[in-house]
Amino acid sequence: MHNIVKLADNTRVYDVVEITPLSQAFQLSKRLDNHIYLKREDKLTIHTFKLRGAYQKIASLTPEQKAKGVVASSAGNHAQGVALSAKKLGIEAVIVMPLSTPKIKVNAVEQLGGQVILHGDVYDDAYQYAKQLEQAQDLIFIHPYDDIEVMAGQATIAKELLTQLADIDKVFIPVGGGGLIAGMATYIKHYAPEIKVIGVEPQDSPTLYEALKQNKRVILPEVGRFADGVAVRQIGVKTFAIAKQVVDEVILVSNDEICAAIKDIYEDVRSISEPAGALATAGIKKYVKTHLLKNERLVSVVSGANVNFDRLRYIAERADIGEHVEAIIAVTIDEKPGSFLKFCQQLKHHAITEFNYRYDSEAQARIFVGVSLSNGLHEKQQLLATLTHSFDVLDMSDNSIAKTHIRYMVGGRSSCDDEVLYRFEFPERPGALLNFLEKVGDYWNITLFHYRNHGADFGRVLIGFQASNTAELEKSFDELGYFYQNETDNKAYQYFL
Repeated sequence: MHNIVKLADNTRVYDVVEITPLSQAFQLSKRLDNHIYLKREDKLTIHTFKLRGAYQKIASLTPEQKAKGVVASSAGNHAQGVALSAKKLGIEAVIVMPLSTPKIKVNAVEQLGGQVILHGDVYDDAYQYAKQLEQAQDLIFIHPYDDIEVMAGQATIAKELLTQLADIDKVFIPVGGGGLIAGMATYIKHYAPEIKVIGVEPQDSPTLYEALKQNKRVILPEVGRFADGVAVRQIGVKTFAIAKQVVDEVILVSNDEICAAIKDIYEDVRSISEPAGALATAGIKKYVKTHLLKNERLVSVVSGANVNFDRLRYIAERADIGEHVEAIIAVTIDEKPGSFLKFCQQLKHHAITEFNYRYDSEAQARIFVGVSLSNGLHEKQQLLATLTHSFDVLDMSDNSIAKTHIRYMVGGRSSCDDEVLYRFEFPERPGALLNFLEKVGDYWNITLFHYRNHGADFGRVLIGFQASNTAELEKSFDELGYFYQNETDNKAYQYFL
């Protein structure tokens, strides 16, 4: 670990980076009753910290290694770091990216001088192909995180931080493969061991959290890809060995909490971070509320701002739910004159953000409603308690199907026999849907279909099938390799579809 400190103290990264600012988040500080600071890695040339580690590693190569050229695999940020570093040092760079990589990221790498090869559906496919090129073309592979030089490059963030702010209590750092937190935590614990280092991961990508819990590296069966910058199935070998010695704690946050943190960062510093970039800020908010912290000096690493413009719609929609300023509820009322009026009277002091109703039966009606909240969870609990006196009420604020699909769908309930509902994640590329339909569409009757583009590298799809034998149906899904989940028992589906 001392090698990381020594390398960081004698680094060459300042050939390509400038010291990034430490901005105080005044509005967030006031709301949380603590002193919140944002370490602005989004201000670097390529809007991500990855440039530090990539340059540190490539600059350390011998003349013979540099002459061979370098190869890397990445879905975005590491690719840009390697491309720019190689260009600065006059080295050829080959970058393997998944076929689903958004065009904006491919263009960014090509503009920096990297040769882009698109291969495979996911990062793991691109990684394996890059390793094949390493052998076949005798190139030098630049790992995105599991390398001491790369960690040392990321450690320079901590080096700057310790000179920018005195008396830091806690530093919150996003975690993917572990290179950032391993490098920064090593440096911090060497010079300021009293500072607590807290890792933050998405609930659906808990690589370090699970590894620490089980005291071994764990391969996650699935990882969420909303925060694509940290969508890694297994923590690195070297990064885990270091992190378990220097990281004090790891906490998990939801995607909605990440969206709310993106909004917080924007309101304070007018920068739109990517989901992984807002991860640490979401962690601060959750940690403060969970531990009832007061008047502490807390630092969040805003690790990047390479967000697709198309994703902003989704982020804005989910931010209010993550901040608990909107509730989504399902209410059952009697299908008779006056019931609808009675329900609306209960909501007279609340702003309505959404209202969906369709006649269902002569006995009952289901209403899907969004309600604006000014006092967060407490206000929502009071509203639910009030409504429960007169109606059957179900809180759907945390129901993924309700938030992602139901609220955008038209129509009503179906009387189809043997209908089952599945949620899928399709790779966002031409042919993905056709591939799916060719596999299952000829044999199984499709009874419902909803897809909405969120500007990500995968599409969220909701599909209904008429099928009495789900085992056979799921066998065909397994052959496709797309992520899927049976949602037939989901209350949102049962109430509204």
